[in-house]
Amino acid sequence: MAVTQWLEQFPELGQMLGPDAAMMIGAPLSAPIVEETTKGIGIVLLFWLLRGEFDNVRDGFIYGALIGAGFNWFESALYVQQNFVEFGTAPYGFQIGTRFAWLGLAGHALFSGLFGASLGVSRATSKLWLRVLAPVGGFALAILGHVWNNSLPLFMALAAAQAGEAAPTEVLAPPTYTVWDAMITASLTNVVVFLPFVLLLAFILHRSGQAERRVLVEELEDEVGRSVTAGELTAIKADRAFRTRRVDPRHARVSAALVNAQNELAFRKRRLKSRGLDPTHDGVLEQRRAQISALRRKLPG
Repeated sequence: MAVTQWLEQFPELGQMLGPDAAMMIGAPLSAPIVEETTKGIGIVLLFWLLRGEFDNVRDGFIYGALIGAGFNWFESALYVQQNFVEFGTAPYGFQIGTRFAWLGLAGHALFSGLFGASLGVSRATSKLWLRVLAPVGGFALAILGHVWNNSLPLFMALAAAQAGEAAPTEVLAPPTYTVWDAMITASLTNVVVFLPFVLLLAFILHRSGQAERRVLVEELEDEVGRSVTAGELTAIKADRAFRTRRVDPRHARVSAALVNAQNELAFRKRRLKSRGLDPTHDGVLEQRRAQISALRRKLPG
């Protein structure tokens, strides 16, 4: 409403942008703040209520991206319904395909993933200033990415007007794409549109992966003979990015649970030390060690 009233004072701008002028101007202003705050509250609640499962940057990215993907799903349904009411057709292919580019990792999942990753940075670091500033910077990045995404129709309309193209006289119905056609087209476009954000996120995840592997090695070295074997520690030291360590590939489920329990033990030891606490007599660590022993008994030999 406020944008519409403001446009009445500048009729030339409204004519330049066409019937969608209020939406083009209002979307980059209000939606990023409201929607990123709404999703951010959910991520912060996970960070607060599930602190034991929120160990590092990659955990934060995954939780944030899942909340963003869920938001995207409900928003897709809303826009399909609105388009059906306005135009008499339900553009499932266009709405779902464009909103789930990169198989769901673009758009809201990317924005919320950035904020979640910043909470992971805050969780993993021992530096007080970084604990405070990382979430603030991550939230600002999420809003900035959202603003950039919502500003593109406005920039395209202004560029078309500058080139002398006439603005449409009525709101146009969405194109009739299939899901895969829309997803492929949007994915290729988003490679260019969100490239700086993707490169930044890839750098953060890469560096966090290196830091996580250092934590595992440093905190499990004194667990040899108790929670890890000498051979497992060698495998931990040799682990690299995009590799999943398995104790016994023949028993994938038990092996994965054992590796996860060892990792959780290492991360908890590091968290206790970073808070100035002594992990020697921590009850949760003893429970982890008991869990590891029980899982190991399920493996042959």
